Amino acid sequence: MTHLLVAALSEAVAAVASVAVVAAAPPAVGSADATPKPPQIIRVEVPGSTVGIELLPVPGPDGTPQFLIGRTEIPWDLYDVFVFGLDQEDGASTPEADAVTRPSKPYISMDRGFGTIGYPAISMSHRSAVQFCEWLSVKTGRRFRLPTEAEWRRLCEASGITSETLLEHAWVAENADGTTHPIGRRRADALGLVDLFGNAAEWVTTADGRGATMGGSYLDAAMALACGRSVPHSDEWNRSDPQFPKSVWWLADGGFVGIRVLCEIPAAAASTEPNPRAAAGVP
Repeated sequence: MTHLLVAALSEAVAAVASVAVVAAAPPAVGSADATPKPPQIIRVEVPGSTVGIELLPVPGPDGTPQFLIGRTEIPWDLYDVFVFGLDQEDGASTPEADAVTRPSKPYISMDRGFGTIGYPAISMSHRSAVQFCEWLSVKTGRRFRLPTEAEWRRLCEASGITSETLLEHAWVAENADGTTHPIGRRRADALGLVDLFGNAAEWVTTADGRGATMGGSYLDAAMALACGRSVPHSDEWNRSDPQFPKSVWWLADGGFVGIRVLCEIPAAAASTEPNPRAAAGVP
């Protein structure tokens, strides 16, 4: 199995030549290489939830796994477990998980009426997203966090998405009808990720520790999206919040912001173990 995984990672590295959105040309079609092999999905269960997280390896320059990334944006199905303490109700929580600060309960429906089951969670602040990753780390025993801007660009550059194929992969202003859509309804990219562009914009952490979003959302025009486009947090995303002080957990006017999580691979494992599942400590 190991040699097959190495081959799959090599193909992903080769896909970097087709830089997303800003690529010089779309990927070649009509050849055997135009249809990549399905990537290996690593599923991590979240105790106290029926929803697991599907991860995919992202190869570094030498072909070994650099980190693992969520195949999809985080759905409401899982985010609600965190927000409402649903893992505590069935006794599947732990003192360590309970000690993680959770956001206040929202005073309005933060899905904006778009949908919850199978839809991307939206409207959370950067602080809330960071706390979700902390909770997820404690629950699973693995190190989850938000991607950095550089790491998100890495995903974009390896995605194989071009300006010509963007609408096949993304819910954006041209095709989304002003709403989010169920996760995974658009075509997966070369890494196996879905909704990297569009649907919900994705929180990342900047070099100075602040929050920004990348990838654009259902509100953004396709021509505005690019690998290097990072939109810093704005107070306008919470201007209409009637609370005083305004919520630090929810964005009353940020119904376009969501999360995709990154799972770290210990440096020693990443450098010595070509099997991404073993490197991540997944049985």
